Order: sequence, then structure tokens, then C-alpha cells
Amino acid sequence: MAFFILLFLKGRFMSTHIIILITYLILTLMFGLFFRKKAKKSNLEFILAGRNLSKIPLFFTMAATNFSAFTIFGFSGAGYRMGYSFYPVMGFGTGFMALSFYLIGSRISVLSKTRNYITPSDFIFDRYSSPVLKKIFSLVMIIFTLPYISIQAIASGKSLNSLMGIPYFTGAFLVTAFIVTYVTLGGLRSIAWTDILQGIMMISFTLTAFLIISDRSGGFIHTHTAIQNSSPLLFSRPGEGNAMPYGIWFGYMVLWFFADPMFPQLFQRFMAAKDKETLKSTIVLYPLITTFLFFLTVSIGVMGRLTFPQLESGHTDNIFPLLLSRYTGTFLSTLLLTGSIAALMSTMDSQLLTISSMITLDFMKIRKNEIRTQKITIVILGLLSLLIAVKPPQTILDFISRTTFNGLSVLAPTVIGGLYWKKATKYGALLSIVTGEAMVLGYYFNLIRVPGILPVVPIMAVTGIVFIAASLLTPAENENTGIVSGIKKKSLRWVPVFIVLFILGNDFWAWSRTPVIVAGLPLWVWYYFGLGVLLSIVYKLFFKSTQDS
Repeated sequence: MAFFILLFLKGRFMSTHIIILITYLILTLMFGLFFRKKAKKSNLEFILAGRNLSKIPLFFTMAATNFSAFTIFGFSGAGYRMGYSFYPVMGFGTGFMALSFYLIGSRISVLSKTRNYITPSDFIFDRYSSPVLKKIFSLVMIIFTLPYISIQAIASGKSLNSLMGIPYFTGAFLVTAFIVTYVTLGGLRSIAWTDILQGIMMISFTLTAFLIISDRSGGFIHTHTAIQNSSPLLFSRPGEGNAMPYGIWFGYMVLWFFADPMFPQLFQRFMAAKDKETLKSTIVLYPLITTFLFFLTVSIGVMGRLTFPQLESGHTDNIFPLLLSRYTGTFLSTLLLTGSIAALMSTMDSQLLTISSMITLDFMKIRKNEIRTQKITIVILGLLSLLIAVKPPQTILDFISRTTFNGLSVLAPTVIGGLYWKKATKYGALLSIVTGEAMVLGYYFNLIRVPGILPVVPIMAVTGIVFIAASLLTPAENENTGIVSGIKKKSLRWVPVFIVLFILGNDFWAWSRTPVIVAGLPLWVWYYFGLGVLLSIVYKLFFKSTQDS
């Protein structure tokens, strides 16, 4: 395949940009070829890597899968527009969200091995004994995730066009073709090991770009002093334009906690972990990577205000490539921007594998170890994403982008209640999902409005109440309460600690105050560096003290 693509590009768009890109893409293809034989063995190998992902591949595949191109372009754009106020809710908020990986993932990891789960809805059926609930649960996950495969293809085409001059559809086809190929060849193992490569690229290239930009714009402290003098609100706690008022801030903390583990590609990673201890290692490292990486991309955006002070809002997400173009040559800028393509690919490959497994296993009758149908489904999904990329239907994409996190959050009470509450019933689960998704639609069409706070807060409050009330008022019919696990006393002792950390993460006492600047940064940014490290240490101590739980 690589030969034909090179032949196609030769004489048309061949340049330093293309050579670097193709070299990287061929390298990702090698992982698919390397794991090809193992992936052929069974569904379990192809979809879940034999439930045997060790610490390093599990950490990188969970991080890289969760960090898309938005981590590079979106975060830097947000930093440009609103300042450092965007950093803590992403850095600390996403790190704190890793606690939900323990709450949900640790139990799913154990149950998946003893109960043979492959897709997220397998747990739902096992716990609630309801084929209808299983299909609804799976359908919600697919509906809110499937269009993002198209969005990744569209983003790849736009990125390669703006960064390297490759025609839009050629770029979308190029990236999608390589992803589909290595996923169909090597399954989750190829994705996990490709994610190691992509994760290292994302971190190291972003760090290099940060150092170059801060140096060539005049030095980190000098640049920030100049920005503070010209745009002081970029250093304020709510951000420029009051972009992060407290109600929005609190809403994002809630949103990440309930929505992220409900993304099917992350949910399936819980089942692929070698053991519970492996998952715990990922959780301990998560706040460190979010604290470090997210600061780099937001800070790049903030520094961009000095070099490009008058960008229109529609172009602010291009601040990262604009800065590289200004301060680096063709080779280096292309190499560094390949990290953003890696971020995009590390999300799309996981989505393709997970959604194809849910379509084939949850809605089609296939043989136990039928892999060919799943591979065909992956190819079809890739082709559909390219068809949509030809002429993106803005209304559908806008709908999904504004509802996905809220729509997936609605599933959290059904999962958490199913894991830890014996009185949870299928009727409570069904009614809560229907009610929650109705509220998601209500917010989208402006039928529901609660000013000053993100929709997820009232949505989760109502969904949780409906789940509990309906479960208490309806009879249990064949619910499998035998797999329900109570929360151990050792774990409960740590609840006040995590509540205190959450309160510390919502530092309302620092809002609207004139920031104290230390080494170019507001003191509250340094505070969140320390809080991210503290969170990682607390996770480590928590797991050590509850290791027999």
C-alpha cells in the first residue's frame, strides 16, 4: 500500500513534508505487520490483546487514545483566547478523572476475565439480564462515538492541507488508509504499541516546540512579562472574557469524571489490562502526564499572543503551526507537527476497533472467533468516514460535538450502580438513560436552560435521582447481584481525602484576585503543578493502603 501511495504522490506533492509524513506512516504500519499472526488467533486477541496489556502499553494506549488532535490545536487555541485559566480544568480535572478509572475500571477489569466480557454492553447484560438494555446501552455508545471517526478523518485532511499543502481529501484518505490497514492487521496490540510511538512523539515533539517557541520569542520570562503588560487577563483566574466562571469550571470537573470512562474505547481498555495492578499504575501516572503535557500546549497558545496578537477567533486553533512556521525551518516544523497527526491517529484507530467490535458482537450473529467480519466492518467504517469527509454535514457534526460528552455521561449511573448497588434494576437503568438523553436533546434544542453552569450538572443530577428512585420502586427480575461488590472499608477511609483534593482543585478563594507572578507565571499555575504531583502521590498511597481490597 505504501508503494502505491508514494507512486501516487511522486511528482505531485513530494517534498520534505511528504517524506517525513510517509516515513512516519510506514513506521506505524510495521506494528500491524509485526502483530498480524497473533491477532489472527481469536476475537480475544484481536479486540482485547488477550487481556494481557502490561503497564507501559496500557498507560500509553489509554493516554494517547484520550488525547486527540484537540490536545495540540484546541488547547493551544484556548490558551491564546482565554489564557491560563483553561489549563487547570484540563490538567488537574483530567488527572482527577482518573479516579473514575479505579471506581469503574478496576472492577470491570476483574469481571471481564472471570465473566468473559469483550464489549462494554456485555457487563450490562450480565448484571441486569436485559437484552433490550444491552442494545440500548451499546447503541448510545455507538451513536455518540461513531461520528467522531468521521471527524478524525476530516481533521486529518484539514491538518495535512494547512500544514503540508496536501489536498484535503488526499490527506484524509492517506491517514485513514494507514490506520485501517494496521488496525485490521494487528488489532489492539498494534494499536497499543503504535500508541507508545505516538505518545512519545506527542510528548517529546510538543516539549521541543515549547522550548523553541519560548526561546525564540524572547525567553519564557521575558515573553510572559510582555504578555502580562499587554493582556493581563490571560493570567487571571476566570480568564480573558470571563471564559471560565466558577459554574463552568465545576461543570467540566463533573463532565470529565463521568464522561471519559464511558467512551467505549477507554471502557474496553479496562478489559484489556493484564490485571488490576497494571491499571492502577496507569492511574498513578495519569495526573503527571496531564499536568505536564497540557501545560505545554496551553502555554504555547498564551505565548502566541505576543507574536500574533490579532488573530481572528476562527483562526486561533492554528496558533501552534503558525508559531512553528515563524520560528523553525521546513524540516523541523514538519517533524514537530507530525506529533499532532500522531495525536489524531491514536484516537481514530481505537475508535475504529471498538465500534466495529460493538457492531459485530452486539448487533450481528457471528461465530465466536469470527475476525474476518470485524475486519470488513473496520474497512467499511473507514470508507464511510471518508465519504462523509468529502462533504461534511455540518449539522450532524455540530450536534455530536455539542452532545457527545453529555450523552455518554448519562450511562455512568447504570454502570456505577450496577457495580456497587444490589438494588439497582434494569428499569431504573432504562428510565435513567431515556430521561438523561431526553435532557441532552432538550439542551441542544434550547428547550432547557440553566444559566451559569454546564448542562452536565443538572443532567447528571436528574439522571442519578431517576436511576435511584426507579430502582427502589421497581422489582428486581433476574438481576445478577452476585457480581455486585461493596466498597471496602479501607477505600471508604480515603473518601474525605479525595473530597479535600476536589475542593483544592476548585480554588474559589483565588478567583478574581490580582495574580502574584513567580518566574513569569501566576502563582496559581504553580499551585496546580504541585496539586497534580500531589494527586499522583495520593493515588499511589491509596493503592498501597488498599492493595488487598
